[in-house]
Amino acid sequence: MTDHDRRRELRAAYRETPRQAAVVRIHVGTTTSLLDTTLDLAALCSRLDFARTTGTTSALDLRLRSAIGQDGLDSVRIEVLDTLDPAPGATADETRRELDALADLWREGLAATGG
Repeated sequence: MTDHDRRRELRAAYRETPRQAAVVRIHVGTTTSLLDTTLDLAALCSRLDFARTTGTTSALDLRLRSAIGQDGLDSVRIEVLDTLDPAPGATADETRRELDALADLWREGLAATGG
């Protein structure tokens, strides 16, 4: 097996690996938080690790950059509110719709409790 074939095989296996989707709240310091969804929770965590390693915010959500600029990257933490294992054969759009519905439920619940 050539190196090229091996890479092709690894890419195909990666594409077939199911990703865990999630509703998350990203906290920056004690004053700023963002409720968001992600189709790939592991990738979101990796982007935060990359940002911390490089000291840049380019891999993170634009809506958080000013708060991160004030409080620093070390003040960022991800709170996983809910996870979703996509149904086998579900498209990204179908999973996104399910995530959006979950996020709406979380927004309503958090607004009701003042969170």
